[in-house]
This record gives sequence, C-alpha cells and structure tokens, in this order.
Amino acid sequence: MPSEIERKFLVNLDQIPLPSNGIEIKQGYLPLSENVKTAVRVRIKGEEAFLTIKGENKGDTRQEFEYTIPVSEALELLEDLCHKPLIEKTRYEICVDKHIWKIDIFHGDNKGLVVAEIELADENDRFEHPNWLTEEVTDDPRYYNSNLLQEPYKNWYKA
Repeated sequence: MPSEIERKFLVNLDQIPLPSNGIEIKQGYLPLSENVKTAVRVRIKGEEAFLTIKGENKGDTRQEFEYTIPVSEALELLEDLCHKPLIEKTRYEICVDKHIWKIDIFHGDNKGLVVAEIELADENDRFEHPNWLTEEVTDDPRYYNSNLLQEPYKNWYKA
C-alpha cells in the first residue's frame, strides 16, 4: 500500500540559498463529504498534471495514491470542480545530505507562507536540519494545503 512519511517545517528565507529553477504549482481540492478524512487533489506542476488521493494522517504517515492525468483535464477539474481559491506556489528542491527538501513559497491568499517538506523512508529516519529551518509544523493541520483553502494564511493573524 503506497504511503508517504513527511515532515514539515517553516523556513527563514533570509538563510536559504534558493536555486534558480523553481517550478510553478497550481492545485485544488475536490469537494468531499464533511466526515471524510481523505483529500483528493488536482495539481498542475510545470508541464505535468496529477490526481492524488491522500488518506488521513497517522502521525507522520498517510496513504497516498498519485496518477498522471492530461493537463487539459486537470485544467478543467481546477476550473469547474475544485474549491476556490486554488493553492498557488513556487516549489524549489534542495538536496541536503541524502535527502531532498521541497521548499514551497506560497502566493495569493497564502502569500508570506514558506514551508519546507522532507519525505522519509521510515518514521525514525534521521536527517540533517539545515540552519534555514525554523519551527516544525508537521502536526499542525493549519499547514495542510487542503486546509489553507478554508483558512488561508492571510487570515491567521487578524485581530
């Protein structure tokens, strides 16, 4: 059964040497029943498109199934069927030791949010913590992309 083990951290942009080859990502989520703990994501990443089904988090782990779909169909799903607004971000990948860090700089309603993710082979995998990481937010559901639709980052600190 496919699964992902992922840890998330906030990032200090002043400390990180970003590569020049970021990739634009636009994604949305299909509506589901309120009682379902599953997310169905449509994503266009550069010139490719994907349909991803993610199960409920159990610690750092959850089931994940991902399928390539035609970009034209992804555009139609994003436009006609996904919740709005869409999640828009630029992703950079940085190799540190033997791991690839995915750095997401969010745009639109989530502008100002920068998150680093690392996928691990095992929950007990050890990894280097680069100096540009700040707070770990793995267990904070506010940082799930699917939740950023309902409560965007721009609204978090309103009085």
